[in-house]
Amino acid sequence: MIRPDLIIFDCDGVLVDSEVLSCRCLSDALAGYGISLGVDQALDLFLGRSVAAVYQHYETLGRSIPTQFAAELRAGVRSTFRASLCAIDGVNSLLQGLQIPHCVASSSDVDRVSFSLSLTGLAKYFDTRLFTSQMVAHGKPAPDLFLYAAENMRMNPERTLVIEDSVSGVKAGKAAGMTVWGFVGGSHYQSRDGKAILREAGADRVFGRMADFWRADRQGD
Repeated sequence: MIRPDLIIFDCDGVLVDSEVLSCRCLSDALAGYGISLGVDQALDLFLGRSVAAVYQHYETLGRSIPTQFAAELRAGVRSTFRASLCAIDGVNSLLQGLQIPHCVASSSDVDRVSFSLSLTGLAKYFDTRLFTSQMVAHGKPAPDLFLYAAENMRMNPERTLVIEDSVSGVKAGKAAGMTVWGFVGGSHYQSRDGKAILREAGADRVFGRMADFWRADRQGD
């Protein structure tokens, strides 16, 4: 694929540098219910996953989390994002010049995605082309969300490029029959070998700077 017909961007960790902030909020929220979860553990377990995955994980372990947890987590995330969230370096320039149809497909809910893009000035590049795990039966790593996004954009999955920063996202994109590029420029990969992690998950290419987006694989890898 020399040029795709559609580019699907994940939001957290690809458009906005939010993953470490989110995991800190998750750790703090769980601590309120006597559950200890470090930021690194949160990244390993829930990077690219939805809040529903958090509930499911702890239910499997026999730890029931109250329904108000989601609202408490959401409030903490919004407060933290308002104070500290930034766009990924170089993504504004990339989107500004992007002539290929593009959209967002995120495990976060619509309100959070819209909030994140508005805070960082990126909302204008996507308008209402936002798709989230709320809209499908199964979130990432299932292919449902990416297939749903491509269908709504009226594009062929085989001509679609996905940009992802998580193992679950890479697996979801590959399961959907799409080309997947792993992005490791977020702060959550500063102390982790993101390239190895995403290559092992099946990424077709891994790069670390948005400035290298269209460069040949040997330069961007």
